[in-house]
Amino acid sequence: MRFIQTFQLYPFLDTVVSLAAAFVLGTLIGAERQYRQRTAGLRTNVLVAVGAAAFVDLGMRLAGSVEAVRVISYVVSGIGFLGAGVIMKEGMNVRGLNTAATLWCSAAVGACTGADMIAEGALLTGFVIAGNTLLRPLVNAINRIPIDEQTSEATYEVRLTVEPELAPAAREALVEHLEAANYPVGDVDLDEHGETSVEIVATLISTAVDAGELDAVVARLRRLPGVTHAAWESSTRD
Repeated sequence: MRFIQTFQLYPFLDTVVSLAAAFVLGTLIGAERQYRQRTAGLRTNVLVAVGAAAFVDLGMRLAGSVEAVRVISYVVSGIGFLGAGVIMKEGMNVRGLNTAATLWCSAAVGACTGADMIAEGALLTGFVIAGNTLLRPLVNAINRIPIDEQTSEATYEVRLTVEPELAPAAREALVEHLEAANYPVGDVDLDEHGETSVEIVATLISTAVDAGELDAVVARLRRLPGVTHAAWESSTRD
C-alpha cells in the first residue's frame, strides 16, 4: 500500500499539532461569535480555520514553503466567496460585514497554524477576539454621538414627486434651487410611478451638507405647482 510507503510519523505528528491548534484557536474565535448569535458561529469558524490549516499543511508537506505560499493565496481568494455568502443587503443597510471579516481572520489563523507558525496564529486570535469584544464599547460610544451633517461624508439625494405633465419644469426648478443654495447636482433620475406621478431624484455632488439649508430648499420645492411630495435623504458612501 502506498500509505505505508509514504507515512512518516514525525511529519504526521506535525500535521496533528497544526490541525489541533487551528481547531482550538478557531473555537476561541467562534465561541464569541456563537455567543452573540451571529450567522457564522462556532462550527463555521472552526471549520474555516481547520480547512485553511489543512490546505497549507498539505502544500508544505508536498512541495515545501514555496508551494504553501501559493496555497495561501488560493485560501485568501476562496474564503472571499464564503464570506460573501453571509453578507446581506436590506434596503439601505448592509449586514454581515463583520461576520465575513471574522471568517477571513479565522482562515488567516488556520493558515498560520498550517505553516507551523502557531504562536503567530495565537497572537492573531487574540487580536481578532479583542476586535470583536473590547472595541464594542467604543463603537457604541461613537454611535451615540449625534451626526453632524457638515462633517460627515455621505451621498445626498433630493426627491420630488410630481404630476407627469409638470415633470420637466419641476426638474429644472429642482436643479436651479439646489445650485442657488450652492449644492451642485451630479445626476438627475426620473422614475415613473404609473400614470399618476413621477419621482425626480437629484444626487448632489457635495459629500457634506447643512441640514438646515437643505430643509429650506425642500420647503420651497414643496410649493412648486404639481409637487405632491419633497424630501431629502442621505446614505453612507461605504
